[in-house]
Amino acid sequence: MWYFSAMIPARVVAPLAALVCIAAVARPQDNLANHVTIHRDPYGIPHVFGETDAATAFGFAYAQAEDNFWRIEDNYLRALGRRAEVDGESGVEGDRRNRALEIPRLARAEYARTSRKMRAILDSFAAGLNAYLADHPDVHPRVLTRIEPWYALAFIRYNYYQSGFFWSAGFQPSDLETATRPVALSPSAVGEGEVEREQLGSNGWVIGPSKSATGHAMLFINPHLSFFGYGQVYEGHLHSKESGWNFTGYTRFGFPFPYVGHNESLGWVSTDNAGDQADLYAEVFEDSSRYRYGDGFRRATIWIDTIVVKTATGVEHRPVTLRKTHHGPIIGSRDGKPLALRMAKLDGDGWLEEWYNMTRARSVADLKRAMRPLNMLFGNVMAADAGGNTWYLYNGAVPVRDPRFDWSGVVDGSDPRTEWRGYHTIDQLPQLLNPATGWMQNCNTTPFLLTSSGNPDSTRFPRYMVREGDNWRGLTSRRILAATPKFMWDDWVHAAFDTRVAAADSLLPALLADSIGAGDSARAALRVLSRWDHRSETSSIAMTLFDRWQEALDERRDAGSGMRDARKPALDTAIARLTRDWGTWQVPWGEVNRLQRIDESLNQQFADDRPSIPVRGTGGQNGAVFTYYAQPGRGQKRRYGVAGGTYVSVVEFGPTVRRLAVHTMGASGDPASKHFFDQAPLYARGQFRPAWFTLKEIKANLERQYRPGR
Repeated sequence: MWYFSAMIPARVVAPLAALVCIAAVARPQDNLANHVTIHRDPYGIPHVFGETDAATAFGFAYAQAEDNFWRIEDNYLRALGRRAEVDGESGVEGDRRNRALEIPRLARAEYARTSRKMRAILDSFAAGLNAYLADHPDVHPRVLTRIEPWYALAFIRYNYYQSGFFWSAGFQPSDLETATRPVALSPSAVGEGEVEREQLGSNGWVIGPSKSATGHAMLFINPHLSFFGYGQVYEGHLHSKESGWNFTGYTRFGFPFPYVGHNESLGWVSTDNAGDQADLYAEVFEDSSRYRYGDGFRRATIWIDTIVVKTATGVEHRPVTLRKTHHGPIIGSRDGKPLALRMAKLDGDGWLEEWYNMTRARSVADLKRAMRPLNMLFGNVMAADAGGNTWYLYNGAVPVRDPRFDWSGVVDGSDPRTEWRGYHTIDQLPQLLNPATGWMQNCNTTPFLLTSSGNPDSTRFPRYMVREGDNWRGLTSRRILAATPKFMWDDWVHAAFDTRVAAADSLLPALLADSIGAGDSARAALRVLSRWDHRSETSSIAMTLFDRWQEALDERRDAGSGMRDARKPALDTAIARLTRDWGTWQVPWGEVNRLQRIDESLNQQFADDRPSIPVRGTGGQNGAVFTYYAQPGRGQKRRYGVAGGTYVSVVEFGPTVRRLAVHTMGASGDPASKHFFDQAPLYARGQFRPAWFTLKEIKANLERQYRPGR
């Protein structure tokens, strides 16, 4: 979920009147700044300690803005359907889709209904962003000179509905009236965030006391997300004296607190699932506003919205006509019939509040109670607590449907039998508590293969509920977790960056067994592959060969070749391409597999002549735990990381929590900051940094501490 668009640099002179306006709205919030302290550790990670939840949210907003206000504004522009005001024509389709889904209207309505507690957090978070702008007149917003509290609610909907569930409903590119879905990890796709979801994923593991040498539960958090664009993550730690709120982990720029991570006694990891939470309805219209339903007709809602589009000569106010049925907005058409999109709880409330309650839970039992409303629809949740409990939930608001229909395709909107019948409750979803094996994993895989025995029974759940199967990362994870009798802490740390390429174990034997007719280069390449230990390491020539062979193999199979007929020609293709680009096919993995951070505010592109570092990891299609997706730089020989493991963390829940973490690059989005790329060398080698949690630890390892604006 991720891409680069043409960006206006953040360093553009703003009108003086706008700055005066910012200062006017920010100054009354100075009192919040007096009740919060930001502690920055040696890696620039903010540990925000406030006297109240509101003051803590204020400080967290200020810290986020210090690190990357440009990204926060860009995320909000997407969430408000206002990208075209900056990006021009390339932003129109996303803005039109955003307005059709009514994301800004729904976010404003939710804010008006939200609880006093959540409103205080949202108000204070917005106030923190506005205070930052008032205190930094050298930072010039491109559009949003004032941040409203409901923007964060809009960004939740944008991130999970417009850029997530929307694509899971079953659209084909030809269905959409004006848009096609990007299908590759490319610079233009990374910033947008609309990378093929199937190409990304996450790894999550837990072990209970019986599998742990210390007798304490352990957790492995390994989300695979974009390194750039709105999908990138931000690490932070919040502590509120008022409520005991004390949570550390990751969030997205523009969210008011971390939502995956841990507190003193409980933590969890989330991995995307394919729970069916969206459907397409083919509507039968008699005219532009009347559509058939049952034995009669209903009236569609039709409205006109306006998209502001930046042009070469100024701005254009472009009206768009939108309509919706009771199923949802009309997004496209198939076979001449308009398609309405229905997504679970799009118009509902409570996503942010459920996250808040989850972060304040102290045990697995508390966590399940916090999640019982199923208002937070984000993926699999796998948790561990200090009591030694482990729990997995196939989370989501899955509609109850008539099983006679094929819900993987388009259903007849005129047939009342296709209506949803409420949602499955949390107790009706696949889940597992404290398995006898002592371990569980989920790597975007089926909930029926969490562990080696005692998994949920697939026959107890409707076919439309669970759609995913297995993958190489799941196979690798089960192998590691099953093969280790008891994990020492160091074992757990080491396994988090395991580089065993499971795909090679399965795919290479047939290639190596059939060398008849191979040319000299191919025979030499086969010898290299036969001696390979199936590890992804920067010095490995075999890793480069295998990766390029797999790429060519997939191309030939997509073109209709069978596996057997494609194996040897694919190897010849891989050798030829490497020789063309490098003058030899004997290229170490670290030469081609690189990490480079670009300045998004300048629309910078990857370049071989700028500094980069070699990375051990490899793409999820190869099955290594250290998952790292790289793509060719435009006109470059090397390939650069665009997605994969981002915030990687290992946690042990003993009498005191023990943890390590690392971020792909660094806490700051400013190229001039020492924290722009300071974690990258650790990450590239598969190593962690210290991750301090208690105030005593933080103060003993302090870079600086301050109150916002002081």
